Amino acid sequence: MARTGRPRAFNRDNAVDQAMQLFWQHGYDSTSLALLKAELGGGISAPSFYAAFGSKEALFDECVQRYLATFAQVTECLWDETLPPRQAIETALRQSARMQCDDGHPKGCMVTLGVMSAPSPENAHVAQALTHSRARTRAGIVACVERGVSEGLLADDTNAAAMATVFDSFLQGISILARDDTPIESIDAAITQVMRTWDVAAVSQPSLDFQ
Repeated sequence: MARTGRPRAFNRDNAVDQAMQLFWQHGYDSTSLALLKAELGGGISAPSFYAAFGSKEALFDECVQRYLATFAQVTECLWDETLPPRQAIETALRQSARMQCDDGHPKGCMVTLGVMSAPSPENAHVAQALTHSRARTRAGIVACVERGVSEGLLADDTNAAAMATVFDSFLQGISILARDDTPIESIDAAITQVMRTWDVAAVSQPSLDFQ
């Protein structure tokens, strides 16, 4: 009797990692089922693919959750209240830049590039988890700025939303810089420059760039 199902060489956990990198590099729409089947486990059949993952959308969601639990953790320091708020923001920017420029995986941030992951209206919902993650990071930056104001580190009239948007815009822009192979040294220097936005509003505290 002929045997069906996944080939013996198929490793589901490794396949999710491979798929994550494909989605990270190409986005949702451009990562075709044919490309996934060709790259996962040395070539997985359509029945095996659906048996393992259910659907392309379900696999994408699993890949997103894996990314959020691993690579995206570089910005979790925004919620660490044991860090001074300025240091938390700078740490998030520098850690994210180094992760995004790493040659060991696709350049850029899958969370940021997720805005391009599902451009067609019928697929817009698949990027909701990435949209939520961006919103959470933005909220973390706002919380740091607001903490700076409440702790007397920033002037009382500081526009927290506007300052947070400066840092968030820079963070999102790192993905494009990384995809364009901008050297990490250049991005690090730019982070030092953008952190002066905080220093301009600081209340007589010395500025110390965190490296």
